[in-house]
Amino acid sequence: MLASATFGSVAQTATTTAVQVDKASHATAVAILRSARTVEQFARTYFADIPVMSEIARCESKFRQFDENGNLLRGKVNSGDMGLMQINEKYHSDNATKLGLELETIEDNAAYARWLYNREGTDPWISSIKCWGKNKNNAAPTTTDSVAKNNKTIKAS
Repeated sequence: MLASATFGSVAQTATTTAVQVDKASHATAVAILRSARTVEQFARTYFADIPVMSEIARCESKFRQFDENGNLLRGKVNSGDMGLMQINEKYHSDNATKLGLELETIEDNAAYARWLYNREGTDPWISSIKCWGKNKNNAAPTTTDSVAKNNKTIKAS
């Protein structure tokens, strides 16, 4: 019983920390959004420390949150993908909600993408790597790349 209680408090602490971090990301995104003149300027400023994420936004949404009719931008291949970073609601809406983020808003779409990148690298956007991975200076290693590299190292040993 003690182990369960300890695990529960550790999980709660981790969840609380994640929510605090993402509220800070949200606040940063809101501040940048207020001064940005374009969605591209917002994305490039918000992701200045992770340039590949700006390139992913360019490839995934052409720096758009909404379509020409003012509706939330949806994916062409998968209509579950939404917004600037084309976050898939089926796979990510529960986590976003737990973090207090609304994927339909540009600031939360970007904040969730940052949260996701910090956990999974560029893997969630691997299907568009042919677009954003062209510039090797922008392409961050994916989890898959790290695993493949580690497997080669293990096999070579």
